[in-house]
Amino acid sequence: MVEDDETIALAVRNRLAAEGFDVRVASDGEAALVAYGRAEPDLVILDRLLPGLDGLEVCRRMQAARPVPVLMLTALGEETDVLVGLGVGADDYLAKPFSMRELVARIHALLRRVERAAQLAVEDTVIRVGEVEIDTAARRVFVRGTEAQLTRTEFDLLRRLAERPGQVFERDRLLSDVWGFSEAAATRTVDSHVRALRRKLGPDVVRTVHGVGYALVRR
Repeated sequence: MVEDDETIALAVRNRLAAEGFDVRVASDGEAALVAYGRAEPDLVILDRLLPGLDGLEVCRRMQAARPVPVLMLTALGEETDVLVGLGVGADDYLAKPFSMRELVARIHALLRRVERAAQLAVEDTVIRVGEVEIDTAARRVFVRGTEAQLTRTEFDLLRRLAERPGQVFERDRLLSDVWGFSEAAATRTVDSHVRALRRKLGPDVVRTVHGVGYALVRR
């Protein structure tokens, strides 16, 4: 966990330790990168605002060194800040103040997704929907032959939509299928990731069905 607020860091460490996790804490970006190289963690909880290197740069460097699931904590509620975080490799985000119960739920969901992705990687399947090609085994996505750099979560969301092109998936169902939990208050997470997919794949790849959810466009 990378968090410069000692009170938050201690509370989270104690709660996660009680859940059976081995937790290491760093209070700034430079210390986080050193600890990351030594510990090789299964998951990183990363504060967006840090002294020195900010959370975005820390996330970028971590993902370049060795991809890892990142849950970003942010006090910034603007959509642009969320999208920037997702763009540098964060898999999920949680706005402060947050409940410990939700934090633990999201951590377990992220780890389940990593395990499930490893199991699916044995499949040698390529899904093509319009101009989008999804290599599920290599976890690579191409648009008109050019590779799009997706985060782990963006890839999992796209793959779920691509399993049934044209079908409308409700936000709650996508939360359950992709994130591993379903809470009405968290549907904005789905919206943010869909916007990130549109930015990387094109504005017309995912269709919005107002009041319902999203569908991958068949062409």
